[in-house]
Amino acid sequence: MPNIASILKSEISRVARKEVRAEVLTLKKAVGTHRKEIAALKHRAQALEQALRRMGRSQRAAPEPAAAEDADSGLRRFSAKGLLSLRSRLALSAAECGALVGASSQSIYNWEQGKARPSARHLPAIAALRSMGKREASARLAAIAEAA
Repeated sequence: MPNIASILKSEISRVARKEVRAEVLTLKKAVGTHRKEIAALKHRAQALEQALRRMGRSQRAAPEPAAAEDADSGLRRFSAKGLLSLRSRLALSAAECGALVGASSQSIYNWEQGKARPSARHLPAIAALRSMGKREASARLAAIAEAA
């Protein structure tokens, strides 16, 4: 016959494990919902921060084009990749492109690699290159060579 103390002890531990398991299950469910809520809040905060950054950029950029349009008839943009493709489309060397724009060949290389940006005085000349063809570019180069 088993000892009554050992039976009582095992029964108490079984009941205690059952109660603990039930409590832990409710706690696990609560932790899961809290984690989902935290993830949703983090996602919302990130979206709000991105919207705030976009609004900040648009507000900072808004006054500048208005002032630039008053001083200059059109807004000019610059892309390093665009200059590289423009130069290859016109079949110009960096020195020839620099002569047309009024800059050095090293400046052209730096602009194309994104190491530097052209100054405001060079942007109209770069924009004029966009509307030029190979023949017109070579004709202008010949005119520059004759003048020199």
